[in-house]
Amino acid sequence: MAKKRLIIKLSGEALSGDGGLSIDPSRVSDIAGEIKAAYDLDQFEIGIIVGGGNIWRGKTAQEMGMERSSADYMGMLATILNALALQNALEAMGVETRTMTSLNIPQVAEPYIRRKAISNLAKGMIVIFGGGTGNPYFSTDTTSALRAAEIGATTILMAKNGIDGVYSSDPRTDSHAKRFDQLTHHEVLENGLNVMDSTAAALCKDNGIEIVVFDMNIPGNIKKAAMGEAIGTHIK
Repeated sequence: MAKKRLIIKLSGEALSGDGGLSIDPSRVSDIAGEIKAAYDLDQFEIGIIVGGGNIWRGKTAQEMGMERSSADYMGMLATILNALALQNALEAMGVETRTMTSLNIPQVAEPYIRRKAISNLAKGMIVIFGGGTGNPYFSTDTTSALRAAEIGATTILMAKNGIDGVYSSDPRTDSHAKRFDQLTHHEVLENGLNVMDSTAAALCKDNGIEIVVFDMNIPGNIKKAAMGEAIGTHIK
């Protein structure tokens, strides 16, 4: 039976843990274990994209008066650091993993080539895509949608750090915020719901890519989301 191809989108902040470290080894190991639990089902080909917010944030760049393109390239490098950390954690657990980068750093990782990425997935490797799209002005959300479309992934698992789905407004400030169990891509775009940026959401809509938004901090949730269980918010 053909395996289902997935993209898992992780926030960079999730790798930092509570100890004040930009990359907390124990937290990275925990996340790798959660991903491995889904991988071990032998039902999925898994690609991963991780943000860089634990190392570098646009807000810092604005405060420094930095030009946007330079700030974005710094963010891309941060995602590569996170990708390498996650790769090593997965390989320590016996999972063959490849990091592929949109920026050309051959001493560090393979360059991103679509056909090579698909080949790696077909060989049973987890592929981590670092460096965003390789272009400024595009988020890692957009990278997730773009790579999913390129490699033929059917679903993006938006693994959120402490957020258990999509709400009508910010539940931290609005006690009446409603959580949605299911949405359409059209509803997300029409109502400006905070799932991913509009470019990414439109790419998913145009390519029929399902999105699952869930809290990655609950043990077992990545595996449950991959299996299509009723957790978080499903967007079809």
